[in-house]
Amino acid sequence: MNPIDPVRDPSTQGPVGAAPGPAARPEVESLQAYSAPLEGRRGLLRLDFNENTVGPSPRVVAAIRAIPADHYAIYPEYDGLRQAVIASLQATPGGGGALQAAAGAPGTITATAQASASATAATTSAATASATATATAADTATATAAAKATASATTTGSTPAEPASAAALQPEQIGLFNGVDAAIHAVFQAYGGPGDRLLTTTPTFGYYTPCARMQGMAIEAIPYRLPDFSFPLEEIRAALLGPAPTGTEAWTPPRLLLLCNPNNPTGTRLAPERILELAAAAPQTLVVVDELYEAFTGDSVLPLLLGAAGGARGSDANPSASASGPAVAVAAAASQASPGPAGADPFAAVPNLLVLRSLSKTAGIAGLRIGFAIGAAAVIDRISRVTGPYDINSFAVTAAHAALADQAYVDAYVAEVLRARDWLVEQLRRAGVRHHVAGGNYLLLWPDRDPAAVDQELRAAGILVRSMAGKPLIDGSLRVSLGTREQMERFWTTYRGLSGAGG
Repeated sequence: MNPIDPVRDPSTQGPVGAAPGPAARPEVESLQAYSAPLEGRRGLLRLDFNENTVGPSPRVVAAIRAIPADHYAIYPEYDGLRQAVIASLQATPGGGGALQAAAGAPGTITATAQASASATAATTSAATASATATATAADTATATAAAKATASATTTGSTPAEPASAAALQPEQIGLFNGVDAAIHAVFQAYGGPGDRLLTTTPTFGYYTPCARMQGMAIEAIPYRLPDFSFPLEEIRAALLGPAPTGTEAWTPPRLLLLCNPNNPTGTRLAPERILELAAAAPQTLVVVDELYEAFTGDSVLPLLLGAAGGARGSDANPSASASGPAVAVAAAASQASPGPAGADPFAAVPNLLVLRSLSKTAGIAGLRIGFAIGAAAVIDRISRVTGPYDINSFAVTAAHAALADQAYVDAYVAEVLRARDWLVEQLRRAGVRHHVAGGNYLLLWPDRDPAAVDQELRAAGILVRSMAGKPLIDGSLRVSLGTREQMERFWTTYRGLSGAGG
């Protein structure tokens, strides 16, 4: 060996201590990857990752089964999908619009809606059980579930509302992604760079942090306010707008403001008027609103932007949502940008606002991976430039078309989840179990003994929940996704037996 050669690692033929092969960028070498769901979750009660817990609409199943085998060999085609997203958004811009109108305030469901949602959930459970038995039985159950969903829509008055303005959204304002995770990643790739700043809250969805770090961004995370995890509006506003100009020191605004609304995992809700106000006040910052859970409480900014009748229903039910001062002017500007001639731009007043939506939490197609970004055409163009040409597969495209066309199924599922949530919260209250519930299809609870042990014992009983160990403000809690009433009864019976809770 030449004496000047470095000592070689025989397993890699590289210098001892070095990574195999060429080193990645420093930001990647030091990156801790986001913790994805565990393997082996099928067959268990999945209350750990906030997915739909019963599966998709029977129309989705039928549409996928109808794909001809020779189409598997064809690259995906996306024609018409953006238009389908627009039709769905303008009919129900705040998610399950017809459901919310029937239900009143978020979290309350009329007796009629309860009954129809229960029937639909029961049918869905039956369809799932039949599917595991034989395909023929599954087909029969699917047809029955479709009839039930239609009956539910008729009973609850779930007819899509008339759009407030014709064709306000345009196809170029809809981005298609391989799940919202891919949309988030694309946002950071397109807009984040070394030394740029991400402004967000904490605790929140864990994928924001690695996306920022892989771009070399600085992260400023403002904690929610205890004891009720209320939104730190003044602190966010101060960090977004910066100090009063002095003329001597330059101040650079955050490159990105990322808000999960309702927030995962705390459920914190921020009124859409406040978000529009923040976006309008910081035109140099891209304000990204992650609305994956808005269907359960109706806190979307889209009704205001589209000028929909009753667009402030989410804020009416939200105690933090009183509109006054600048917020009124911002909401009015956004509203004035939408009505009128076909094609009016709903993002004219806030071109720096981007909204993220998914079909995983309500429509039941998390395994197929599809998500949407809604915003100004220029922003959609930039984040689409950093994605591949065929990132979304044909099965996801077909499923999305079918799911978007069956809002009645989504409305019935959301109604059932809200009914089950109310039941579970009442059991927790009676038993004196410390818990926190707000927006979204999940809640937090604090076991009265080692949460890691309770987590493992629940898993042994066939129930998955998500540990919040190590997360700021909520360390020691478990996040429990909400499903049907039957599923929540199973969870509560098991949890009560493990923890010794009363009730």
